[in-house]
Amino acid sequence: MSDTTTEERPDGPERPEGTEGTAEQPQAPDTGATMVAPGATGRFWSTRRRPSAVAALLLLAATVLLLADLAAVRAGRPALGGVRRRLARELSQRPLDDVWVLVGAGVAAALGLWLLVLALTPGVRGILPMRRTNPDIRAGLDRTAAAMVLRDRALEVPGVRTARVKMRRRKADVRVVAHFRELDEVGGDVRSRLEEAVRGLGLSRPPSLAVKVRRPERKKG
Repeated sequence: MSDTTTEERPDGPERPEGTEGTAEQPQAPDTGATMVAPGATGRFWSTRRRPSAVAALLLLAATVLLLADLAAVRAGRPALGGVRRRLARELSQRPLDDVWVLVGAGVAAALGLWLLVLALTPGVRGILPMRRTNPDIRAGLDRTAAAMVLRDRALEVPGVRTARVKMRRRKADVRVVAHFRELDEVGGDVRSRLEEAVRGLGLSRPPSLAVKVRRPERKKG
């Protein structure tokens, strides 16, 4: 898995006439993210293939049942007539405060709210957008790769025994175990080293740092 993802607009410069034997540029891998307007620094938008596939399958199943019922009625067969009559009878007899009616309404409302959230939020939380130096190119850094870079930089500080970094969109939690030197000195050096590393990542929204330093736990007995 690559550390960065880049995307280019399809309307690139045309090849000048008279050039032959030029190798074609390799296409970038599909990362599931879509391009936004040039100059934007927001998150990548997900294509959400799985929710779209689930919604399409449900609509397909409902359409198939409806068409089968209509075809059976046209052919003079009962088909789903019994199911329709039983469903109409249940809906007419059950009051609105019935448990199953409330459960069905709650499930339908939850599904609708879920689809609205998916439609209005970007997604792709694992890719951190980077600063744009070219309006035609947009790049993102994998969150796991960014955490590994910060962890390696923390391990370079004298006195650090182990380091663990949990990278979020707006914050990086750093846990450091120091086996010598004063904890305040180690914490200050780690913070200054990581601030420099964060600037080097080139993110459009550099995350804040939360650094905690402790001594290794003593073994009992």
